[in-house]
Amino acid sequence: MRLDHLSYAAGPDGLASTAARIGGLLGCEFHDGGVHPRFGTRNVILPLAGDTYLEIVEVLDHPASDKAPFGQAVRARSVLGGGWLGWAVAVQDISAPESRLGRPAAQGSRHRPDGTELRWKQIGINGLIADPQLPFFIQWEVPADLHPSAGATGDYSLACLEIAGDPQRVSEWLGESVEAPLEDVKVEWVAPHGTPGIIAVQIQTPNGLVRL
Repeated sequence: MRLDHLSYAAGPDGLASTAARIGGLLGCEFHDGGVHPRFGTRNVILPLAGDTYLEIVEVLDHPASDKAPFGQAVRARSVLGGGWLGWAVAVQDISAPESRLGRPAAQGSRHRPDGTELRWKQIGINGLIADPQLPFFIQWEVPADLHPSAGATGDYSLACLEIAGDPQRVSEWLGESVEAPLEDVKVEWVAPHGTPGIIAVQIQTPNGLVRL
């Protein structure tokens, strides 16, 4: 189990404007990730060091976005102005989370602009919707060289996660200590005084530390 990626929901100004704004703060450009047809969303990607990445995601005017929990989660966050949606942990065998949560994982896919199809299974979005401090689980079904973090130069890396929540609650959700997927990541836990979840993310860039 390891930290896979962080998801940021685009604001009312849309995916392109949100990506340009955040890219400007970081001093970089995001890459077009493609459309998630089963979820009714699309994303742009920034590979980070440590086999992780940052995605900015936008809901589409598509029936799938009303039915799929991920589309529902993105829409709800965007309606509130956009911002941090959640975090995902990668597992080698998603059957354990399936067994613990009592339901099958959803199949996900997207086609990159070059036509390459990425496939995975994910579960736990309903948990994230109910309690945004909780991560969701993902099992990739593509080789490591096709993972969205591939191509990271090492110039950008995750320096710190600031989460409003309870590490014990998250550990119970994960089925093991929260330190397992976050052992290489600095995490600042803050007692929630409102909605729990990611408060901010600190990214190390060539020009210094940037807090988003």
